[in-house]
Amino acid sequence: MEKSPLQLARAEYQPKLPKALQGPVKAKEGNPTQSVGNQEEIKKLFPNTYGMPVIEFESGEPYEMAPFNVGVILSGGQAPGGHNVISGLFDGIKTLNKDSKLYGFILGPGGLVDHKYMEITSDMIDEYRNTGGFDIIGSGRTKLEEEWQFEKGIKILRELNIKALVIIGGDDSNTNACVLAEYYAAKEYGVQVIGCPKTIDGDLKNEQIETSFGFDTACKTYSELIGNIQRDCNSSRKYWHFIKLMGRSASHIALECALQCQPNICLISEEVEEKAMSLDDVVAYIAEAVAARATDGNNFGTVLIPEGIIEFIPAIKKLIAELNDVLATDEAKEVARNKQLDYVKEHISEENLKVFNSLPTEVAEQLALDRDPHGNVQVSLIETEKLLSHMVATKLEKMKKAGKYVGKFAAQHHFFGYEGRCAAPSNYDADYCYSLGFNATRLIANGKTGYMSIIKNTNSPADQWIAGGVPITMMMNLEKRNGKMKPVIRKALVELDGAPYKYFVSKRETWARYTSYVYPGPIQYFGPSSVCDQPTITLQLEQKK
Repeated sequence: MEKSPLQLARAEYQPKLPKALQGPVKAKEGNPTQSVGNQEEIKKLFPNTYGMPVIEFESGEPYEMAPFNVGVILSGGQAPGGHNVISGLFDGIKTLNKDSKLYGFILGPGGLVDHKYMEITSDMIDEYRNTGGFDIIGSGRTKLEEEWQFEKGIKILRELNIKALVIIGGDDSNTNACVLAEYYAAKEYGVQVIGCPKTIDGDLKNEQIETSFGFDTACKTYSELIGNIQRDCNSSRKYWHFIKLMGRSASHIALECALQCQPNICLISEEVEEKAMSLDDVVAYIAEAVAARATDGNNFGTVLIPEGIIEFIPAIKKLIAELNDVLATDEAKEVARNKQLDYVKEHISEENLKVFNSLPTEVAEQLALDRDPHGNVQVSLIETEKLLSHMVATKLEKMKKAGKYVGKFAAQHHFFGYEGRCAAPSNYDADYCYSLGFNATRLIANGKTGYMSIIKNTNSPADQWIAGGVPITMMMNLEKRNGKMKPVIRKALVELDGAPYKYFVSKRETWARYTSYVYPGPIQYFGPSSVCDQPTITLQLEQKK
């Protein structure tokens, strides 16, 4: 494949590894663990993989392994660094035995079920080192949750003599990995399952997982674009830019981009829910900031909006919860699409019907009709940025008539999503992902299954990073999905008592009134470590000693 000069230069980059992974390792086991919620129920569902200890690797004595084969799956949406996880896997198994093989299943979990795979060779992996995207084997969103899928999977795993399967994905994908690990353990099939934490949304993290891979690169990519818009905004001085950012269930991306760029307004979904703000409250908050800047002669600004914010407005969240239950019934699934809105209106409560009817028709249709495979509202399709700017314009007209607003208001709209998912990984993500993959091979070598590969202390230089594993069951609880209670990994939302949010709150009044923009510029791959190797501001604030 043809490569740009940057790709050629990046191909030469050798990702850094934690000191413990630079030679033979031994596993130090901690205390038994328990799930974050619903302990008794989760324990009953996962009797073979529940309660296992957290693992930390230390330098150990040399040992030899017989050749072994590993399978790898990329699952869900893309995130920068996926190719480096696979590079780390490849190099890791080869250091344990040069005759070991790595097989990639094509287009996600469906490749395992449909027996579509390829052997990943040295020449192939060298083409993809330190590159963005998931195109080496592709990704998919097939859910692994049915026994027939597990049984079809074991046939190809046995045929290829695969010792362990590594699933690279987000919370849903790693939930599937946990279910698969339990099934194979219960059946004594002898196949290990290891997960790797991926999602640019940043919501797959906890005390053990500092960050999900891709978050660093995606936020830096979006921040470059936001900075460019803010430079233009500050030059023309005539537009308010409403910028929607990925993050359906959490506002980590919006918060990190705000910390990097210092926009006039950044909405935090978790705060909106905590304060029980209505849609009108959110609109009034933005309109008042617009009016305040107008008194200084500044009829321009930037507003950052998490894509999932509409689900966090309490009245709409309550509506969505009832819609989920109504639309999950067998009766609803038989209703023709052109009659589904009427069906919904007939089957929801009077209180929720009032909220439903108050929404613009397009938004109401998107809430009721467009669902993802998990039964969730496809919030990325809801043009929240246009909805809010339209409502702000209406609010400002009323304020003008009341003598409370003297400016001019014109809006531009943006949604940054795909722009950040396949960017070439930052040095941080290149190192972090390579370490995650390499570390997964050590979990395999130590006979572990139902674990997630973790790398900690990543705010320090890479040789001081800590490698190990955490039982996936430790992150599980029960949540309602498609009308049924199911075991899932708990999503990590923005903590309103956390250091990143508190720092943002301490600055946002100043940013709202004054033009305090920062222009981060593009990701830097070469140069001083202070420029090239810095983690996100979120991580720096969270890990600040």
